[in-house]
Amino acid sequence: MAEVRPMPSFGDLFTDLRGDDRTMRVSYHPDRGAVVVSLWNGAVCRGSFRMPVDDVRKLTALLTEIEASVPAPVSVPADGGPGAGAAVAGGAVPPAPAVDQTGDIAGTTHRVALPILSVPRVA
Repeated sequence: MAEVRPMPSFGDLFTDLRGDDRTMRVSYHPDRGAVVVSLWNGAVCRGSFRMPVDDVRKLTALLTEIEASVPAPVSVPADGGPGAGAAVAGGAVPPAPAVDQTGDIAGTTHRVALPILSVPRVA
């Protein structure tokens, strides 16, 4: 993997919902004309993506559209009493989306070694 450099002054760090010291770093490198998105597990970089600066507007538009589709934050009283779960805007909390199960996931996984096939020789 390439040389690990310190985080530039123009960037940010985001934590993963799953925790376990997973983070995403976003950094701007004006000398390269690139935005780098890298995925980290602790101090180890697991992968990176160099995005041309010209694509930042496209990504920003997508993230703005996603943000606009997110429901209003939910206000929950500290005591969990009346009004717990009522939306800030006064509407009802939307139900959780249904999850479609596409196959049986109850069994155990069995890994089988694939057979070794001889490589044909070409003369």
